[in-house]
Amino acid sequence: MIKFRNNNNEEMDAFLSIPEGKPVKSFVVVVQEIWGMTDFLKSVAQRISKLGFAAVAPDLYSRKAQKGKFTQEVIMDAMRPFWSLPADKRHDKGEVEKIMGKLSPEAREIVTLLMFNRDSMEEQMVSDLQSLYQHMESAGYNGKRGVIGFCMGGGLAFELSTRIPIDATAIFYGANPKNIETIGNIKGPVLGVYAGEDSGINDGLPELMKAMLKHKKEWDMKLYPGTYHAFFNHTGMSYNEEASKDAWDRTVTFFTKKLEVE
Repeated sequence: MIKFRNNNNEEMDAFLSIPEGKPVKSFVVVVQEIWGMTDFLKSVAQRISKLGFAAVAPDLYSRKAQKGKFTQEVIMDAMRPFWSLPADKRHDKGEVEKIMGKLSPEAREIVTLLMFNRDSMEEQMVSDLQSLYQHMESAGYNGKRGVIGFCMGGGLAFELSTRIPIDATAIFYGANPKNIETIGNIKGPVLGVYAGEDSGINDGLPELMKAMLKHKKEWDMKLYPGTYHAFFNHTGMSYNEEASKDAWDRTVTFFTKKLEVE
């Protein structure tokens, strides 16, 4: 693990994996799912480093106020009562108050952040990612820059690519940038990987494709029929081995071509 400082001068953690044998300058940031720092996230960083790049996966829950509280198990337990509700009930004030009243103070903190303060949380996370890029460059990784994100991290990676120059952006079933017109700011090519049965994300694809065409961006997308959100995560219930292998092969080709292994 390494440390970096965000724009509030708070120390944060990140998992760094580097290729064996020779120094490298190009790097890829690996952006977490909602679960935070997990074995899955670390495994992706390790796989990317084997392609010849440094790979760094920040723990976006390692800010002082959240550190140690936001683990995958704790988040699952806190959010399970809400995820068990029908989608149309998750914003019903009465249902929400009923569930919140039964939660521990720690669980309420998690739910409040992830459900009700999500926009401000993600804005801070994008800022933290920008700080990580600055840290990596100051540490000598001043070659080409990539990013890959999954689920929540896919949306964060997409948003980040509209704010700073990224040479290659890979989005795995992530939300569109908040302002679709900022697609015009994207520097490098974008690889999009989507699950066929994922309406919450896929409903935004027509608007995304229009924006990509309008702004003449290099955009390669594949949707995998019959798969579900998070199908690439081999530790999850939605894992699909065949689709995951194909998506990874496409990712390998994308990064090695666009970031050019030194």
